[in-house]
Amino acid sequence: MIEPKVVRIHRVENGSLKAFVDLSVNDSLLIKGLRVVEGKHGPFVTMPQQQAADRKWYDVVRCLKNEVKEQISDIVLYAYQNE
Repeated sequence: MIEPKVVRIHRVENGSLKAFVDLSVNDSLLIKGLRVVEGKHGPFVTMPQQQAADRKWYDVVRCLKNEVKEQISDIVLYAYQNE
């Protein structure tokens, strides 16, 4: 299993966008630019995205297992709410 750890939280409070988060995985991989967004049912985490030539936004990092996505989301939201 992975060991994600929040390295940095940059609060922006710009409309529904609440923060950018950098996440370390197993102290070996750094994922920059996760976002905390306020939705209809509360805050949620999105992966970093990049705009393509077709002007659409696509995830740069994808979780292949739902359990990993949930684990990352839980850790990021906990850190954001308790900072």
